[in-house]
Amino acid sequence: MNEAGLTKVSSRMTVQDGVYEQLRHALMCGMFEPSQVITIASLAGEFGTSHMPVREALRRLAAENGLEIARNGSARVPPVSRERLDDLCLARITLESLATERAIPRMKPADIDRCLLLAEEHEGLGKSGKVYDMLRKNQEFHFAIYQLSGSEVILQLIETLWLRFGPYMRMLSDLVARQLEAGIIHPYSTYHYEMIDAFRAGEAEKAGLLMVDDIEATQKLLQELC
Repeated sequence: MNEAGLTKVSSRMTVQDGVYEQLRHALMCGMFEPSQVITIASLAGEFGTSHMPVREALRRLAAENGLEIARNGSARVPPVSRERLDDLCLARITLESLATERAIPRMKPADIDRCLLLAEEHEGLGKSGKVYDMLRKNQEFHFAIYQLSGSEVILQLIETLWLRFGPYMRMLSDLVARQLEAGIIHPYSTYHYEMIDAFRAGEAEKAGLLMVDDIEATQKLLQELC
């Protein structure tokens, strides 16, 4: 398996969809560097496919603003900027706090228990220095909540925002890795545990505000890097 975590595409799904889903997930998790150029030939080799499904997957991701396509057909991960970061975080705060508030009345005890397990796994991965696994678990935690919002439209919009946020997730992973090497461990799961307490108490507004705090804490870290 390569650094981005890409694997051969299973025959259980269409090749095109398999390439698209893996690339989309890798971008959302920050597996590619900001401004990194991605060629069709290199991806086709990693996936073990022809150029056609890769070209189509890149086209779909560019339509979602997850990639930029050059004239020669190669793709580039969007560059980062303070302005774009703040704009994305504004949209994330608006939609993700709303999704969180809407999820509370729909949460069952099993849903809350799953969120707790994800929060514990996220914290454990951070303490053990497994940065990329920690960020993937963070994504699982967030979407376990948003999927209970009852709105397919809101969920799709949030997914698109996370796709566009991918280059900043890469910056965050690099920062966290450097901090862990220096022996600095931040309590990244604090807001997650506080949210779970709000879930159990049925406090939708409080849970939404804690989600805002969680996003703004990440935003503040990234602002210094931009």
